[in-house]
Amino acid sequence: MARFDLSSIPADAIEERHLSGTGPGGQNVNKVATAVQLRVDVFALGLAPAVYRRLKDLAGTRLTAAGVLVITARAHRTQEANRRDAMARLSELLGKAHERPARRIKTKPSRAAKARRVDSKKVRGQVKKARSKPRLD
Repeated sequence: MARFDLSSIPADAIEERHLSGTGPGGQNVNKVATAVQLRVDVFALGLAPAVYRRLKDLAGTRLTAAGVLVITARAHRTQEANRRDAMARLSELLGKAHERPARRIKTKPSRAAKARRVDSKKVRGQVKKARSKPRLD
């Protein structure tokens, strides 16, 4: 998995919020805001159009109409562990968006492959025809 260097992101592009979390923690969950929500302004990152398109596809509903990427981490008991988790997920997402997909090389089936396909279809049709009730003509 590709990781993205988060040090190149401007400080004003990332906003960190702390929420009361769900999950493990017992009564501590109700008292302490351990969940972390990162809000990243995608337009402030200065991404290339192709990278932005890939990020938009990868992020799905986590990207708002205003261009803010929202990542919420609440799996851990401590705020620091959730912060690390959210940053790692952001790094992973941006790294995947920067990866160029491999170009597909178009191939064409050979004449022999086409003939084999047609022959197998004919055989299959004969098998199915043999299963039917005989016609009384």
